[in-house]
Amino acid sequence: MPCAYRPVLDKIRQAFPQPVSDRVHDSYFVHSIMRALDEVDALKSELPLLGQTSETDYEAARVASLEEKGVSLEEVTSRLVSYLRGMTIFGHPRTQQNVIQQPSIPSLIGGLLASLYNPNIAWDEYSRRVALAEVEVSAMTARLVGYDPGRAAGLFTFGGTGTTLYGVKMGLEKACPGTMTEGVRESAVLFASDAAHYCKYNVAGWLGLGTRNVVLVPTTPSNEMDLRELGRLARAALAEGRRIAAFVVTLGTTDAFGLDDLAGVVALRDTLVEEFRLPYRPHVHADAVIGWAWAVFNDYDIEANTLGFQRRTVRALAGACRRVRHLHLADSLGVDFHKTGFAPYVSSLILVRAQDDFHLLNRSPEQMPYLYHFGDYRPGMFTLETSRGGNGVLSALANLRLFGKEGLRVTLGHMVEMAQLLREHLEGHAATTVLNRDNFGTVTVFRVYPPGVDTFSVKHRELEDVGWRDSLLRHNEYNRRVYDYIHREAMAGRGVALSLTDCYRRTSYGEPVVGLKSFILSPFVDAEHVEDLVRQVLAAQVQIANS
Repeated sequence: MPCAYRPVLDKIRQAFPQPVSDRVHDSYFVHSIMRALDEVDALKSELPLLGQTSETDYEAARVASLEEKGVSLEEVTSRLVSYLRGMTIFGHPRTQQNVIQQPSIPSLIGGLLASLYNPNIAWDEYSRRVALAEVEVSAMTARLVGYDPGRAAGLFTFGGTGTTLYGVKMGLEKACPGTMTEGVRESAVLFASDAAHYCKYNVAGWLGLGTRNVVLVPTTPSNEMDLRELGRLARAALAEGRRIAAFVVTLGTTDAFGLDDLAGVVALRDTLVEEFRLPYRPHVHADAVIGWAWAVFNDYDIEANTLGFQRRTVRALAGACRRVRHLHLADSLGVDFHKTGFAPYVSSLILVRAQDDFHLLNRSPEQMPYLYHFGDYRPGMFTLETSRGGNGVLSALANLRLFGKEGLRVTLGHMVEMAQLLREHLEGHAATTVLNRDNFGTVTVFRVYPPGVDTFSVKHRELEDVGWRDSLLRHNEYNRRVYDYIHREAMAGRGVALSLTDCYRRTSYGEPVVGLKSFILSPFVDAEHVEDLVRQVLAAQVQIANS
């Protein structure tokens, strides 16, 4: 007698890729994906959005329940596509919001292939040649930044925060040996700039250091860590008998592409080791999740400039490289391929200059009796994650192969060129001023002022003179109004979508400076889109004056 459940099981089996070749079903699988893509394509318009934005009903979502019977694959597909309505198209030339980009086709294929066969790169028994791909990507990136690929090693983790977490954890084990087994028993501190990513607090909290033990180092007007202040603060901590878990050095801050002096921090670290006769060498981690990609210009002949960039762009590239070329000095560094590597989320790589540093995190084989009996690649012996998918690995490898050095140079160089053009336009108008003029990436932070304000002097006065606090606060609110106008226009299909930062940096008297932020990360942005943005900004000024 046939089982009553068999018809349901047969239907469910059709919703899976077939484990053996079946051309008819393979066609159905491909058609299902194409149908989803067609439905997404139908949402596209001139807007930098998929479909229209609408109110999000979270209360309705909180009462969702699992239905008794499932629905067809086709209906599931349509429902899934509906969740993309109102989603920003980050690759659209009129989208300049934060550090998010559109993944390339090969990187999407890499992610799809990994999703299809679900490798777990914790062990090569469960990932086979996808494990090999992780080693290849690590070696390629290590060589790019100047590490010796024979000594270096890397692994993919859950995001940029994950890369910093690994770096600081290795540093904590160096400073306070036995922390992995005994816990944090000594007072330890973590140094990072006040412009560094807020993940410094996550890392300190989750590792048990405590967020109060994050020591913020002031930054200079060019948004890089003040080395003199770092030296003073580090000496004070060591004099108190505290251990240094790590120095987090940022190569490309989120708001302004600030580039810390990595070589200077490493030299200071070495001086402190001798000066205080430290029994350990404090770990230096480079948070280069944005800036790593500029390493492709380390061996580019700036003077010959065979790619024909504008001179202002060449100068910006050279300015970035003067810091990025020192990445090889870091004990570890973080790379986000989903930022300046054009891969989908999540594709983050933690690289160490000496692979033995990973072994500071080893666990006992007795703790994992059902794993790692054989094989040549067993990073799961020391990784935080017990499951690590291959999506980020294959996506990153796809793009490294697709672009090569030349492709990355062209893409990054073009985006820097567009950012430089935007700055030139903004500096050419009486109402606007660029805040991060001395930074060299694809992000531009600027302020807009009402008619009659002297924009040559007001920026510096607001930053440095407490007597200008009221002016600063008034103009902060003015810039929020400009942003609101630009955002409304963009959502209506009449302009460029920007970001706003509530604190580009703090003034000498502690107040936050609000700025509008253009983050160009789409290769589709051209001069016309830059000019559209500037027209929008000026139109906002007129609109506010008339309101």
